[in-house]
Amino acid sequence: MLLAEVYAGNVDPSQYWVSEKFDGVRAQWDGRALRFRGGGLVPAPAWFTANFPALPLDGELWIARGRFDALSGTVRKIEPVDAEWRQVRYLIFELPGAAGDFSERVQQMRAIVARAGVPWLEAVGQARVADKAELMQRLDAVLRAGGEGLMLHRADAPYRTGRSDVLLKLKPWQDAEAVVVGHLPGSGKYRGMTGALQMETPDGKRFRIGSGLSDALRRQPPPIGTRITYRYQQLTKNGVPRFPRYLRVREDF
Repeated sequence: MLLAEVYAGNVDPSQYWVSEKFDGVRAQWDGRALRFRGGGLVPAPAWFTANFPALPLDGELWIARGRFDALSGTVRKIEPVDAEWRQVRYLIFELPGAAGDFSERVQQMRAIVARAGVPWLEAVGQARVADKAELMQRLDAVLRAGGEGLMLHRADAPYRTGRSDVLLKLKPWQDAEAVVVGHLPGSGKYRGMTGALQMETPDGKRFRIGSGLSDALRRQPPPIGTRITYRYQQLTKNGVPRFPRYLRVREDF
């Protein structure tokens, strides 16, 4: 599975295909079954994958911008609810193990989707930009529409797995994960509730997250040991996230 690096502005974007970054649930179709990133089976209704092609696909299960929580609730249910799954789409952005460069695979994905004729199976829209200015214009348009950011996939890249700079993500903020190691008491209007979460990064750095916590979370915070995803603007010189904001509990599908 290919994982993205962060776009740092030091590459020529005209050498990449550009697409929207969707806030969905990563899933791979192995030609017979749909699996989460961790390898577990997605409990999708039989009709959802009945006419998927018999070849590997990589993509995101998605409902709409800003609907991640609804999507997560739908795809985690052991007994799928048809009415909920009717909202879900499978957006494919890669063909695992396929030959050729990414430009060729873009054309292949479009052809695969057209042949399948499954309304909820879609190829992620890919476009080219002339320069960084056009890239930033595209980013601004996506953000204004409520999107998360952009993905850049090098046009001449063969299929790869692991983290690689052939795939880059461009967002106004960064996402990362850390583990809850403590609950810090609130004050003022948050007296009697959690004021902030004490967090620890994988490399042992500790910091606090107070932003992004709803009143419900402050009354019943994620238990110690819970891994969460948070957003931040940048790292301090000591490697601690600046302006961290709670996003969600990390789901290990």
